[in-house]
Amino acid sequence: MAPSITHVTGTVAGDVEVRFTQDALAVCRFRLTQTPTQWDASAQKWRDLDPIPYICTAWRDLASNAAESLVDGVNILVKGRITEIRDNSIYLSVDDLGISLRRRIAYTETSLPSPIAARPIAAPPAPQPAAASRPATGPGSPPAWWEQKRAANWS
Repeated sequence: MAPSITHVTGTVAGDVEVRFTQDALAVCRFRLTQTPTQWDASAQKWRDLDPIPYICTAWRDLASNAAESLVDGVNILVKGRITEIRDNSIYLSVDDLGISLRRRIAYTETSLPSPIAARPIAAPPAPQPAAASRPATGPGSPPAWWEQKRAANWS
C-alpha cells in the first residue's frame, strides 16, 4: 500500500526541533494543530470542532528552512505522507510546506527591498556660516549681487 498524501492547514504548536544525523543531514520535528470548523445552521455561525494533532518531520534543506522560518503560532500549509497514527496523533513525513498568507504578510529573500532602500534617511547637513569674504569666481559661484543681498540679510 502506498502512503497517503495529504494537505493540512494548521497552526504550529510549540518550538521546532532540529537535529543532525551522523551523515550531517538535517531533520526537524514540529507539532501542528488543525482545528476544523463546521457550520451550525441552528445558531447561524461557524463552530470549532475538536483539534487534530499532527507530528511533522522534515528532512534536509526543508528541515533547515523550517527551523529558521517557523515559530509557535504561525499558520502553515503542509503537504506530506501519513506514516502512522499513534497516541491520538497523526504522524506526517513532510514533502513541502509554506506559510499561510491568510493572516500575515511573508517576505522572501527576493521580495525584500534592497538594503539601500531600507537605509535611514540622513538629515540634511546644517548650513555653515558664510565666510567674511568669498571670491566670486568660477562658473559655479553666485553672482556678486547675491553675496551683497545675503550680507545685508536679504533686505
